[in-house]
Amino acid sequence: MKIFVTVFLALQLSSAAAASLPAYSTHYDATRDAFADGRDAIRLAASTNRKILIEVGGDWCTWCHILDRFLQDNTDLQQQLHQTFVLLKINVSDANDNAGFLTAFPRPLGYPHMYITDSSGKILWSQDTAEFLQQGKYSRQRMQEFITKWKNHE
Repeated sequence: MKIFVTVFLALQLSSAAAASLPAYSTHYDATRDAFADGRDAIRLAASTNRKILIEVGGDWCTWCHILDRFLQDNTDLQQQLHQTFVLLKINVSDANDNAGFLTAFPRPLGYPHMYITDSSGKILWSQDTAEFLQQGKYSRQRMQEFITKWKNHE
């Protein structure tokens, strides 16, 4: 019973946190304006003293869904991620490849791909999410190391 209550509370906290996030932080959307979302993410990052984590992918991307589930299952990591970064999900698909927005970034090696910027939008890092894998699964340890590195990065 105790495990059920713990899981239930974690899901409730995760749902409440997701409800307060901007739409561009929660899902890929081909209809969104990446430039407008980027400007909003910069304003939010500057006002909350966070960096921006741009996650490029789409609903067609299996590994994007696996990463989302991994973070939903590891609510502590998800919370730390959102405390450290403003998450900006940028859609790439046949419906909208956001090529104009992505010309400023190094070419991704695969999807999902992450870019970190400072609160002004200056690119600091390009991250292939395959580096978070260990034995074919996303690794808590590797994700934690990534978050900790950037949380403490000036």
